[in-house]
Amino acid sequence: MTRDGKIVRVATDVGGTFTDLVYFETDPVSGKQTIRTAKSDTTPPNFEQGILNVLRKAEVRLEDVSFLAHGTTVVINALTERRGARTGLITTAGFRDVLEIARANRPDFFNLQWVKPAPFVPRHLRREVAGRVHFDGREREPLDMQGLARILEDFRCEGVEAVAICLLHAYANPAHEQAVLAEVRRLWPEVSVVASHQITREWREYERTSTAVLSAYVQPIASRYLDSLEQSLRTAGYKAPLYVMQSNCGVDTVSHARDIPITMVESGPASGFWGAAELGRLIGEPNVLALDIGGTTAKCSLIRNGQVAIKTDYWIERDRARAGYPIMVPVVDLVEIGNGGGSIAWVDAFSKLHVGPQSAGAVPGPAAYGQGGTNATTTDANLALGRINGDYFCGGELIADMAAVASALDPLAATLSMSREEIARGIIRIANDNMVNALKLVSLSRGHDPRDFTLVAFGGGGAMHAVALGQELGIKKVVIPRGASVFSAWGMTMSDLRRDLFVNRFFDADREGAIAEAQSLLDELTAAAVEQFAAEDIAPDRVNLTINCKLRYQNQEHSVEVPLQAGERVATHWSEIVSRFHTSYEQQYTYRLDAPLEIVGFHVVTVAEIGKLGLDEMPVTGAKLDSAVKGRRSVDYALEGIHEAVIYDNARLEPGMSFDGPAIIEDSGTTIVVHPRNGVSVDRLGNIHIVI
Repeated sequence: MTRDGKIVRVATDVGGTFTDLVYFETDPVSGKQTIRTAKSDTTPPNFEQGILNVLRKAEVRLEDVSFLAHGTTVVINALTERRGARTGLITTAGFRDVLEIARANRPDFFNLQWVKPAPFVPRHLRREVAGRVHFDGREREPLDMQGLARILEDFRCEGVEAVAICLLHAYANPAHEQAVLAEVRRLWPEVSVVASHQITREWREYERTSTAVLSAYVQPIASRYLDSLEQSLRTAGYKAPLYVMQSNCGVDTVSHARDIPITMVESGPASGFWGAAELGRLIGEPNVLALDIGGTTAKCSLIRNGQVAIKTDYWIERDRARAGYPIMVPVVDLVEIGNGGGSIAWVDAFSKLHVGPQSAGAVPGPAAYGQGGTNATTTDANLALGRINGDYFCGGELIADMAAVASALDPLAATLSMSREEIARGIIRIANDNMVNALKLVSLSRGHDPRDFTLVAFGGGGAMHAVALGQELGIKKVVIPRGASVFSAWGMTMSDLRRDLFVNRFFDADREGAIAEAQSLLDELTAAAVEQFAAEDIAPDRVNLTINCKLRYQNQEHSVEVPLQAGERVATHWSEIVSRFHTSYEQQYTYRLDAPLEIVGFHVVTVAEIGKLGLDEMPVTGAKLDSAVKGRRSVDYALEGIHEAVIYDNARLEPGMSFDGPAIIEDSGTTIVVHPRNGVSVDRLGNIHIVI
């Protein structure tokens, strides 16, 4: 809180290229808000330095801040760059090779030269203990830990820094895992250790084992990062609690995130999609296709009826050639591709032009940065076509090096016998095609017609490509949020303290007493969820529960989540729940069966509000639209040809203003490309609505 009593909330989001900041200052008496945004370069490997840089750039007095939320890529970077700790695995006798056997989901099935991805823990560091639990939680064989001390001594000699524990069927009964965990901590208190039941209570042994291993692998580096970040902020004057964005669209305390850092694996993207859902609620658009285009990647997610889909079937490094590695934690349901503003254009051996997934990153960045980059990127192509103003590059902080842009495009033009302009158009069209395919994966491939949704595009590159993508998909409206370039950071300020609990337990719905038993389990789960927050001094009246029942047809492999309405109980509203299951199943798979049902578990969402922000309406001064016009220039719209576009200053646009394309709206953090015949209006919150 400031000296004059104003409440200050700040969010920072570390991306692959930029670190973003949003600052809200609210007068508790008048309710008036002051909003500031800032961007600075991400500073790997010392990411906390980039955070301090952007705080200084935004002139934030940390001693005045009452809430600070942080999103980070440190976990996903440690996994993809293999910079985690040397990890050992302790598992049930006979199951140490589960991690290497994996699944028969080889995507490149006919590639005779295919090489199986190496497990994160080599075989000699995967050790076993005797003891066995049944799938229903009954003990089949007592736990024998006589050899555990020798295992840990071997791990010490091998330089192991982290230990993962995953025992068979621990999701049903974690007693054996808890005993091993306690003994490891007693015998080797210095080592970083995690057990699978601390992360997930779902079945599938390979996925649970992989999740425990990857969590242990990143735990030391994530713990050091969070410790360093917290210490740096405290030293700079920050006194309030520090919150960390989770992959489930909620924030959590830094202490809880430090214990199970794998829940931060998609920390940054989750906040943007939660922000899109909240924005949809504010502007009356509950069905949203959310698109986040940053410097390195493009990510998209589907929001239906205001709800962001959360799943635990999440994989890293999964593509056309690689099966990837599963992480069974709650993650926003998204598709991510290597296409961002810094994605590099290249030509293969068959003279075919590609864009991405390689990126120029923050250093050297696109050629236009003038920092020595020699590869043409999507940003360079947008500059070459006049979409981005070279004299107002990065909000006027840079003058684009157009000579370097030309030099980067020339080798591609020579290779393909085309002009620079044709190459630039090709780069944009290929990047757009890649992003359209990603949007189809989260919509059409899951039984949803994209024409029934509004496209909300954000990130530094979202506004430049959104209209073209919407036209391709038949979407009728595109919304560019106010502060689009730092929208993911804004989403954190709209987030609640949230934890997701997934538990598998099998109930044959036709068996007498099964529904009552399922309700009893659910009552235990909800009570435990509330108690967990109570232990952190969060009163029960601040906690909201959302319950999903996981159902499937008898003997099927996978389940469908059915949300329970407020006040519904499995024991008393079973017929209504069954009806919704049939409808949801048919939407996803195009058919329904006349077959018995099985309950396979529950997904309990526990949310505690921690004072998230609302948004003030923008003031209206009565200024005329002409006051926002900066000039005109020729813009190449690729498929629609070259047009003279009116250039608008986004900072001067006010609610109620409207105009038609072709136009370019220049903002300090992004450029909004409005195509010919598009209708544009500004809403009461300052968001740009584009009717295609």
